Amino acid sequence: IASPDVKLNLGGDFIKESTATTFLRQRGYGWLLEVEDDDPEDNKPLLEELDIDLKDIYYKIRCVLMPMPSLGFNRQVVRDNPDFWGPLAVVLFFSMISLYGQFRVSISYFIQILNILRVAYGQVLGVIGYSLLPLIVIAPVLLVVGSFEVVSTLIKLFGVFWAAYSAASLLVGEEFKTKKPLLIYPIFLLYIYFLSLYTGV
Repeated sequence: IASPDVKLNLGGDFIKESTATTFLRQRGYGWLLEVEDDDPEDNKPLLEELDIDLKDIYYKIRCVLMPMPSLGFNRQVVRDNPDFWGPLAVVLFFSMISLYGQFRVSISYFIQILNILRVAYGQVLGVIGYSLLPLIVIAPVLLVVGSFEVVSTLIKLFGVFWAAYSAASLLVGEEFKTKKPLLIYPIFLLYIYFLSLYTGV
């Protein structure tokens, strides 16, 4: 599907809008991109003002959902360039899925991962937040196959391994490659905990 050729008139100059801009405007969210002309210093759209980069968030989501190095993604961008809004959106989406469970994140896991890996707090939160996506992906599948206990258990294990592998491969640096199995353990336990929030197991 080709994006429509929408042009924006700004003072006589016509500028072609991006697909994301057109999408937001068609759905009634164009106000997020509007600029007030009153103050020339505050001449930025709301998304830019809040430092929300939708393309960057989408790229990081793809890096987490497809953790195989052979796919050619620069996966280190999730760790090296942490952002706030992507993990927040993933965690909020995860918490909506976990409505009937308690959503309390054990901070001791984060502190333990920080101490072991010697990485910044923002990097750990960013990677852990984005790596919840595999658990979100398996949630609708579990609704469909929930009555088949063996299949449901296999899908849960797959989701936890997928999330733990994705997070661990991003957090574990080159200096810890030989100790990677030991470092995956607390991350694996964290995702088992997250899985238990919406499955009750």
